[in-house]
Order: sequence, then structure tokens, then C-alpha cells
Amino acid sequence: MTQRSKSPTMASPPPPVSSPLSAIGNTPVVRLNNVVTDNHATVYLKLESLNPTGSYKDRMAKSMIEEAERRGTLKPGMTVVEATGGSTGGSLAFICAVKGYKFKVVSSNAFAAEKLKTMAAFGAEVIIVESEKITPELFPNMLKIAKAIASEDGHYYTSQFSNADALPGYATLGDELAVQFPDGIDAFCGAAGSAGMIMGVSKVLKSRWPDSRVVVLEPASAPVISEGRTGGSHSVEGVGPGFVPPHLEKELYDEAWGVSEEEGRAMCRRLAREEGLLVGTSTGLNVVAAIALAKQLGPGKTVVTVAVDTGLKYMNGTLLADS
Repeated sequence: MTQRSKSPTMASPPPPVSSPLSAIGNTPVVRLNNVVTDNHATVYLKLESLNPTGSYKDRMAKSMIEEAERRGTLKPGMTVVEATGGSTGGSLAFICAVKGYKFKVVSSNAFAAEKLKTMAAFGAEVIIVESEKITPELFPNMLKIAKAIASEDGHYYTSQFSNADALPGYATLGDELAVQFPDGIDAFCGAAGSAGMIMGVSKVLKSRWPDSRVVVLEPASAPVISEGRTGGSHSVEGVGPGFVPPHLEKELYDEAWGVSEEEGRAMCRRLAREEGLLVGTSTGLNVVAAIALAKQLGPGKTVVTVAVDTGLKYMNGTLLADS
């Protein structure tokens, strides 16, 4: 009698859920094995790219919408408004599609075409501000337009850069890390756009491990937080808006670093070819800084950062094709 070969052991898959919104979060963490040398601390990457829209912004978008619903400031029939480089817009468009809200989003052709198409695919009305790069003036201009639209009756402005409703969503990321690393995290780093993610995670980590080192990152060409000056333009989508984000709290981070965009882009290509991880530019910055922290801390320590979004959002650009 022929014996059947046993199927390989696998983790139990999550149970069926009643809504796509329930698929947000509970993302895995993977160790980086090939881009980190043996004499460094261990570096882990939390794969937020596995959220429904391929970004950790799904957590924030769900939190902002549902907190507004609970307060009654967002009601059925209203239109949600936001200014965004694209990932927040895609996440909000996704949430609004599930919940039945109209969504107007102010964005720019400075951001990936895939992100703009994603927002439109979910049914958003996309308003474009023309710009070749992410300049210090771009986000303020986008915010001005969004605020004007949101002032109309029947509109609700999520205002990601100053809305504290974003933080509970990101706190879930910190809670998951606390479970995934019960022995503690020695250092955590992340690039700041609205700064909601790194602040939400830091509150959780520092409440459990006060000595955990938290480093805020930004493009070196736009060192607003790390050097106190605006600097020039850059092409790292979703971060470095040209001003200090209101969510940023000095007591919740230890240092701020500027990271070379060129090094971040090169790291994205290395992650794809050496680790099998397809990620965007801000994740490249995160990993460059995480490796620098791992070098400083040395063996036996644990450094964690986040894969912000999937590299599939950047396939029409030069990110993964640069030599």
C-alpha cells in the first residue's frame, strides 16, 4: 500500500473574517540574514507591506475613520478629505470603499503613479498638485487645498499630520512587537512623515522597556528634525514633509538621523536581490539606519524596524531599476 507523504508543518492560518478591515495588522517579523554582517546586532523587519493595501497606513486610516465615527463627527453620507503622498490616500480610499464614504484626496504627480491609480481604483476623487519632486512647499500647498475643500458642508478632514486619532492605530503595531519580542527590543528606528507610526510604537516600547533606544529618521537632504533646517527637495515618498510633524514628541525618541536617499535606494535593491523582500524607498532608509544601529550595539542585541510598504507601488519608476 502506498503511503502518503506528510505535508510540511505550518503555522495555523488565521480564521475567516467578515470584513477586509479585519485583515489589517498581525503582520510577521523576519530576520535580515544577508545584508547584516555577523559582528552586528540582529536586525528584524516587520512586514507591514502585508497589510491589505500594502502599507502600515491601513492601521492609521482605520483608526482615524472609526474614532471619528465613534464621536459622531463623521456620519453616513459625508465625504472624507485628506492631503497625502499616496499611501495614506490608498489606505483611506480602501477604508472609505468598505464603509461607503466618498473620498476626496489632494496629491501630486511627484508621487508614484501606482499610488495615484490605487486611490482612483478604490473610487476616490484625486486632485493633483503639479510638482516634479517633493519640495519644501509641496505638502503645505496640498494641505491648504485640502483644508479649503474640507471647509465645505458635509466634508470631514482626517488631517493625518495633526490628528491624534491616528496614534491608537499605530499603537497596535507596538503591541504586536511587544508580543513578538517578549525579551525586549534594544533599538527601534523609523522614517517620519506624520511621525504617527514611530510615536505610536515608541509609547508602547518605552512603557515596557524604558531603555529601548528609538531613532527618528528623515532624508539627509531635508534635515528638519535632525538639524533644524528645511533643506532641499527629495524623492522619498511619505516622509520628510518639510516641517516638524505635530505628532513628534521629544520625550518619545532618543535621536534623529538624516539618512542618504541614495543609500536607501541602493538598500531597496539589495533587499530584493539578497533577502527576497520587495520594499519602497522609506523602508530602504529604515534598514540602512537599522544596520548602523546594529553595528553600534554589537552582537547579542536586537534592532527592529518596519517595512513601510511594498515595492510593487514603485515598479513604474527607477527605484528597482537603478544600477
